Amino acid sequence: MTQDSSARNTAASAKIDSKVPHSARIWNYWLGGKDNYPVDHQAGDAFREVFPGITDLARDSRAFLGRAVRHLAGEAGIRQFLDIGTGLPTADNTHETAQRVAPEARIVYVDNDPLVLAHARVLLTSTSEGATDYIDADLHDPDAVLREAARTLDFAQPVALTLMQVSGHIADYDEALAIVGTLMGTLPSGSYFAFNDSVDTNKANAEATRRYNESGAAPYHLRSPEQLAGFFDGLELLDPGVVPITDWRPDPGAVHASGEVIALGGVARKP
Repeated sequence: MTQDSSARNTAASAKIDSKVPHSARIWNYWLGGKDNYPVDHQAGDAFREVFPGITDLARDSRAFLGRAVRHLAGEAGIRQFLDIGTGLPTADNTHETAQRVAPEARIVYVDNDPLVLAHARVLLTSTSEGATDYIDADLHDPDAVLREAARTLDFAQPVALTLMQVSGHIADYDEALAIVGTLMGTLPSGSYFAFNDSVDTNKANAEATRRYNESGAAPYHLRSPEQLAGFFDGLELLDPGVVPITDWRPDPGAVHASGEVIALGGVARKP
């Protein structure tokens, strides 16, 4: 950790508002983490009362990320990852998963949450063969993300872009598509896009999200299955396509309760 990083962490800690619920901290609470506050517990419990499946969704999204990264670092041979909206560190972060397969992998995390910045020293650990960096940037400004990521990643070589349960922070669907288009448009042929987000067809999740958006927290916007599939336009989807996240190449012996679809995801290659 450099002096600049320590200064950034101190500044970030000063900006943390423990009186307003925050999505990254609530997500951390649902995953069983400790980096959250009573206001996040209240918001998380209120959400869970309306939609009890949210805890499973948080865990399933993390598991989907792990399976996708293992495939990309393994069979696909990807050695660079751009993880946007990484959230608070938990077990099996992207760099840990990728570097178990390929110790030389290079990972850049992107987030603009002050608590994540305060925990950057956790995210910045890496194997000696590889590299891990953290960018304090906003998904709404993809050019800045790419500019900063280029300090660690070589955009002449394939990169895997991951966006997990974060696109709903962009209210306008066309803007969200344009942002992904800018990011993938900069990455070279042979790069990959791994993505998942929640559908608006689950009534309990939709109602819980509506109430959450009225709580004073930064709002989140659910989208239709067709809209989520649209993020992959122009890319070559890997089997089994855009599917419920628990159905994307599940680990052997994995058992999931059948029920209404909550989130869809997939992995695709840039031709």
